[in-house]
Amino acid sequence: MAQKMPWSPYKFRTTLTRKYDFLVVGGGIAGMSFSLKAARYGSVALICKTELEEANTYFAQGGVASVTNLKVDDFGKHIHDTMVAGDWLSDPAAVEKVVNGAPDGIADLLDWGVDFDRNEQGDFDLHREGGHSEFRILHQADRTGAAIQESLAQKVRECKDIDLFEHHFAVEIITEHHLGKIVTRRTPGITCFGAYVLNEETGQVDTFLAKATVMATGGVGSVYTTTTNPLIATGDGIAMVYRAKGEVADMEFIQFHPTALYHPGDRPSFLITEAMRGYGAVLRDPDGEEFMHKYDPRLSLAPRDIVARAIDSEMKLHGADHVFLDVTHKDPEETKRHFPTIYEKCLSLGIDITREMIPVAPAAHYLCGGIKVDLNGESSIGRLYAIGECSRTGLHGGNRLASNSLIEAVVYANAAIRHAAERIGGYDWRTDVPDWNDEGTEHPEEMVLIRQSAREVNQIMGSYVGIVRSDLRLKRAWNRLDILYNETERLFKTSKVSREICELRNLINVAYLIMRQAMERKESRGLHYTISYPPKVRKEEK
Repeated sequence: MAQKMPWSPYKFRTTLTRKYDFLVVGGGIAGMSFSLKAARYGSVALICKTELEEANTYFAQGGVASVTNLKVDDFGKHIHDTMVAGDWLSDPAAVEKVVNGAPDGIADLLDWGVDFDRNEQGDFDLHREGGHSEFRILHQADRTGAAIQESLAQKVRECKDIDLFEHHFAVEIITEHHLGKIVTRRTPGITCFGAYVLNEETGQVDTFLAKATVMATGGVGSVYTTTTNPLIATGDGIAMVYRAKGEVADMEFIQFHPTALYHPGDRPSFLITEAMRGYGAVLRDPDGEEFMHKYDPRLSLAPRDIVARAIDSEMKLHGADHVFLDVTHKDPEETKRHFPTIYEKCLSLGIDITREMIPVAPAAHYLCGGIKVDLNGESSIGRLYAIGECSRTGLHGGNRLASNSLIEAVVYANAAIRHAAERIGGYDWRTDVPDWNDEGTEHPEEMVLIRQSAREVNQIMGSYVGIVRSDLRLKRAWNRLDILYNETERLFKTSKVSREICELRNLINVAYLIMRQAMERKESRGLHYTISYPPKVRKEEK
């Protein structure tokens, strides 16, 4: 039995201690890519809070960006497009790393069984999306994310060196704090030794010790009511790392996808891929008039932040809940062939997209910030890596260029395993990590309080921290969230930990980070648009 801590705010007593070379938290494209490569170097535990097939990756429709047609495209164009979309806030080194590494990432996906659509000549059937100067989006119809998730999940399940733990929820990462040391944000050399993980079937928390730990927990879409993310996107990894005193950056840059299907009551919202605008679909106001010419010369193919704000402006101007995306002028059979999933979804709601316009509205879609990492994917906490949407690599800057995220996950998964594999032999497991004691706690009697608090977080964020912000709105949101934070921390300290209370706690943590970092940015830049600091025209925009 591991020794007890003299004092701890954590209330679990674990029943099992497991040891792995690599602990991976999150089962999307980032977590699975890392796991498949890590299995060559040691034992791997892959933690998923639901089933492996449920992840943000699954819901990605558009595709994967990579320079493949060298007759018209080149890496320099892709790099420039990424920098422009990121409002020149992207880290050039990270941009070059992902763009130059994309072809190798595509090769990995092909090796893992992902099929991308090809034309009659056998070449990739490339799409173009907003912000891209060339056709460079590889895809499988309009279900690219699903195709990737299914292919990689099959490979993971077949790999004997990966132990898959579904319906397991990582509660906290283990650092020196759990060994009785006082840890602050100024403490140097903080190290991660693994994580405490709730087994939802038994209700117990196990200790997973690891030589290297990887956060691949996805985004934060569920902090908003209207989101294209699955509802499991509660920012768990970011919140855990922040509480462990790790660095988190650029949380103010929340990307709202301009065109989510408007159908009240749906949560998550169904995504209408940007590839449809690349295909030729036109945005129209409630009167059926094209409006993007008023906002950007690239019209409907402008970057997402511009399009989302334009739609938001038109909705307010017309007092409407949505605008329209019109693809009725395109060949009906070609539309069905390119977008079968969208066609069937809309048809199920009585909308024939070959004859009728699609009602759309912006929805929270992607987080450009997160756990700050270096070019190896390593965080400010030693032996802890972060990859995928939960990480802040510097690639996206102020706004993500369409279809850059999936390839970023693969490229950084490869970088992280190369770095970790070179060092894993010099690490060992900590044998003095204590069990997590749950003495004095009870199961919360009123789960309705947790659900209601989560709804209040959604309402606060949607009302005050949305597409358009102001200092006054952010301050009002801060004051309201502070009440919820204190209530939830008191509940957490007296309750037996459940996934529900942990997700609420994490949502509040990431909402706080979004607000705080939005308040600290005294300018309108990229996805952070505030009427308190109107945007300025910079030299590179002239």
